[in-house]
Amino acid sequence: MKPWRILSRELLIDRRWLRVYQERAQLSNGHTIEDFHLVETPPWVAVVALTALGELVFVDQYRRGLDGLSRELPAGVIEPGEAPLVAARRELLEETGHAAEEWLPLGIVAPEPSRSTSRAHLFFARGAHRVAAQRLDDSEEVSVHLVPVAEALRGLEEGLVVHGTHIGALLLAERRGLLEAKSSNRAK
Repeated sequence: MKPWRILSRELLIDRRWLRVYQERAQLSNGHTIEDFHLVETPPWVAVVALTALGELVFVDQYRRGLDGLSRELPAGVIEPGEAPLVAARRELLEETGHAAEEWLPLGIVAPEPSRSTSRAHLFFARGAHRVAAQRLDDSEEVSVHLVPVAEALRGLEEGLVVHGTHIGALLLAERRGLLEAKSSNRAK
């Protein structure tokens, strides 16, 4: 398949973290889509942070799209010129007051690739521990919760976490064996 040929493009919304374009596009089969809307947003990070006691660091916050509370991983926008890992460390510290000793990338995903340019950089942080108070923006109201791994994973089946990208990050970390307790008796 070939990329679409963009015949025209109009910027409808231009805000700090959001641009919406209306495009007229021609597919490789010749079909034309008259009104396609493309949403541009900056890249962002999400952190699966595990404490030495085997607890995951979550945040609860109100989400307008849900019109309710959402339990999520610490996450946020990557600032212009900022490396994803630097943003992940910053967001974990700002939202939860936690830092971690060991960081591993889990991957980069496209949360809604059909009409959004958004990319999420996912990280795993081992040894998370509280080092400071939260440093929230005026627009943030966030409460921090430490949840044992087994309870959190069971909770995925029960809708504890509804953010699809965050569910994916947790499942990637589990699949890679990162959420298992470290043991000196583990087979080599």
